[in-house]
Amino acid sequence: MYVGGTEHAVLHLLYARFWHKVLYDLGYVSTPEPFFKLVNQGLILGEDGQKMSKARGNVVNPDDMVNEYGADSLRLYEMFLGPLQDTKPWNTKGVEGVYRFLGRVWRLFVDEKSETEFEQNATAEPQQGAALLEKIRLSPSITDIAPTPAQLRTLHACIKKVTEDLDCLHFNTAISAMMVFVNEAMTWEAKPCTVSRDFLILLHPFAPHLAEELWGKLHSAFHIPPAPLSYAPWPKFDPALLVEDTLEIPVQVNGKLRDVIQVPAAASQADLETAAKSAEKVKPFVDGKAIKKIIVVPRKLVNIVVG
Repeated sequence: MYVGGTEHAVLHLLYARFWHKVLYDLGYVSTPEPFFKLVNQGLILGEDGQKMSKARGNVVNPDDMVNEYGADSLRLYEMFLGPLQDTKPWNTKGVEGVYRFLGRVWRLFVDEKSETEFEQNATAEPQQGAALLEKIRLSPSITDIAPTPAQLRTLHACIKKVTEDLDCLHFNTAISAMMVFVNEAMTWEAKPCTVSRDFLILLHPFAPHLAEELWGKLHSAFHIPPAPLSYAPWPKFDPALLVEDTLEIPVQVNGKLRDVIQVPAAASQADLETAAKSAEKVKPFVDGKAIKKIIVVPRKLVNIVVG
């Protein structure tokens, strides 16, 4: 796969194909073409919506971003901007938002009071930062317990989304899936070690420095010999764990939402109709009235039409 900007791709591909074909003719490589797929990444524009250039004075120095927010934040933000092929305008406030997300990841694994240390490490000198990190321990809420079905469902939904999006180079939506996971995991009183471990593997391609640091703390806390996160096997999702036991179904009366009911995922159409008609907030709108029709959209909606 060749990934590059449109302005450079022509000459890059010309040179690469020339040398590859020379090597192919000499018998050193086994394929006549060097690439099977071409992906043109979009330009990142300045905050003024114009192409970045020194002449326009709208260039953003990546070193400044790294010094203020860290390399992971810059890396993550560029992937979160939008689809890889699209042209996207730069927005420094967006880097701040991604930085806050990484702060939430940090607090998910260590004590929530350590937010100050996280911010200090972003700007500390290397030796000072290392000393601060050494003092910080894994959160006691991460324990060696079996995950609940709900926790497994949340994790495996994230694994499925991130895995599929990475294969399609949809980095921005993969990051969104991890944000959903973190928001949900922050509500857990006890966080299983195995779930936390798999999440760090998913995070690693996007924020490798933070993921490696937390990976080391996770292994130290549970006395597991640390191994490079880069070599950890990628987790696989179990489709059976993604099947929902219950569904939330909106109930409308004459097209207006009146209630939301919870029903078993395997509920039949007759069961949905019965549950919808007996819902507490629906009764005042159907009692004493003739029900002309009940429209059921499986797993999505029930609409009761009354006269």
